[in-house]
Amino acid sequence: VQLQASGGGLVQAGGSLKLSCAASRSITSINTMGWYRQAPGNQRELVATIGFDGSTKYADSVKGRFTISRDNAKNTVYLQMNSLKPEDTAVYYCKAGLALGTQWFEYWGQGTQVTVSS
Repeated sequence: VQLQASGGGLVQAGGSLKLSCAASRSITSINTMGWYRQAPGNQRELVATIGFDGSTKYADSVKGRFTISRDNAKNTVYLQMNSLKPEDTAVYYCKAGLALGTQWFEYWGQGTQVTVSS
């Protein structure tokens, strides 16, 4: 599975951005897709995930501000980010998790930079 992330950019605090993660194959059978982020000097952290059944999970720091969604027809997962804060500045990565039999595979996109100015 190849993942192409896009939509990052520079935005002022309080603004919005929408990230997209386009997959090279159908995502209907992909168990979990998610967004992670990594700020300079920090470890990569989970932002939000969405299961094949539409169930979602969010980091506490983004609850109520970010929304993850998926469009199976477009093989794309989105992250709508509202009320952005300077601490949201990071490189955002999308990830796909796929179970094949008893094996688990993970695939990462290349990352897209999000910069929030104060």
